[in-house]
Amino acid sequence: MTALVRPSDGRVIGGVCAALARRFGTSATTMRVIFLASCLLPGPQFLIYLGLWVFLPGEKSSKTAW
Repeated sequence: MTALVRPSDGRVIGGVCAALARRFGTSATTMRVIFLASCLLPGPQFLIYLGLWVFLPGEKSSKTAW
């Protein structure tokens, strides 16, 4: 398993689903479908998503901005 960081590529909104997909070895599309399906159930899924967006570090870019 890889470290849980938001990737710089493959993001749609915040990169949380892409980070979770990379961590657990699934596709980002699969993780997004699972997240959307979980939103149909009662619970704090959206707040957890926002919390992960805020607290997960972003992936360091290999490009240098000169």
